[in-house]
Amino acid sequence: MKKIMMLVLLSLSVLQANNLGLNEKLGAMVPLDLTFIDETGKSRTLKDYMDGKPTIISLNYFRCAGICTPQLEDMAQMLSRLDLAENIDYKALTISFAENETPALAAAKRKTHLTSMSRQYVPDAWHFILSENNSSAILADTVGFTYQKTVNPTSGVVDWVHPAVLIMLSPEGKVTRYLNGIEQLPFDVKMALMEAGEGKVGPTIAKNLLFCFAYDPKAKTYIFKWEKIAATIMLATMLFFFIYLVKTSNRNDDRDNHPNKGDN
Repeated sequence: MKKIMMLVLLSLSVLQANNLGLNEKLGAMVPLDLTFIDETGKSRTLKDYMDGKPTIISLNYFRCAGICTPQLEDMAQMLSRLDLAENIDYKALTISFAENETPALAAAKRKTHLTSMSRQYVPDAWHFILSENNSSAILADTVGFTYQKTVNPTSGVVDWVHPAVLIMLSPEGKVTRYLNGIEQLPFDVKMALMEAGEGKVGPTIAKNLLFCFAYDPKAKTYIFKWEKIAATIMLATMLFFFIYLVKTSNRNDDRDNHPNKGDN
C-alpha cells in the first residue's frame, strides 16, 4: 500500500511540475520600476502607467489567433459597462509577453478594442504595451502566469500556450485578486478594483481556467491543446484506482480480523 501511495504522490508531482497555467501569488509585490514600451514606442515604468491607481492587468499577445481576441473583446465591453471612472478610479494594461511584437501592432490592437466599446472611453486609461528588458517575463513570473512558446513543425508559425485571466494590482503593486476566464461581470471587476484600491487581498472564486488554442493556418482551424485534458483524465484514473485498492484492502483486513463473521 505504501508503494501505491508513493506512486500516486509522484505522479501528482510530475503533473504539477509540467502544468502550464496559473500559480496564484496573492500578496506578491510586482516591481513598479519595470519598464514597458507603449503604442507610440515610448518607454515608461509600470509605476507611470498605473499612476497611483488600482490596475487591471491582462497578459496576452497581439498576434494571438486563440482566446486573446474574445478575452479582449469581452474586456472592452465589460469596461464600457463598469460603474467606475476610468483614469480616475482605475487603470487597465494589456501586456504582450510575445517576442518581436511592435508598437504599431499594439496601437492597432488598442484602436480596434477602443473603437468597439459601447461608449466614449478615456483612451489613456487602457494601454497595450510591450516588454522591455524582459519586463513581461519578470512580471508574469511574479504573478504566477505561466506560458509556453510552440512552433508548428509544418508551417513554422509561432503560438503561445497560456491561460486567460485578469489580475488586479493595488496602487503599490500588490497582487490582490485573480479573475479567471474570458468573460467577467462588471460587478465582480468593480468589487475587485475597490478591494485592490484598499490593498485587500481576495480569494479567487472561479477556478475554471481556460487555455489558448493554437491555430493551424494550413487546415484553417483551431487545434485543441489536449495535454491538460489528458493529464486530468490520467489523474482521475489514478485516484479512482487508489481509492479502489484502499477499499479492497480494508475489506480483506476486515475478513482476516473476523474470520468467523457471519457464520452461525
